[in-house]
Amino acid sequence: MLQIRPNCESCDRDLPPDSPEARICTYECTFCQSCVETLLSNVCPNCGGNFCPRPLRPRVARRNGVGIEFQPASKQRMHTAFSPDEIREFANGTKDINPADR
Repeated sequence: MLQIRPNCESCDRDLPPDSPEARICTYECTFCQSCVETLLSNVCPNCGGNFCPRPLRPRVARRNGVGIEFQPASKQRMHTAFSPDEIREFANGTKDINPADR
């Protein structure tokens, strides 16, 4: 189950559970759409993968026991270990490789 992390790991922007701006990689590294497009060039600085919009967890339990009130979003803020310069260098060397070939 997705943790639904609360922030962009780069700029620390809040990304609430219903944010359409949240992007995740296959390991659930979480960044905002702006950072993914401008700084990261759609390359996760942690794993080298690409990003997709983060799914929205239902607000209303339309099935018994399933929804944000039963499986709340994480409150633990995460931050990438890499500097903006390290991220740019990594992204520049990776962004032209098709995500399926990374």
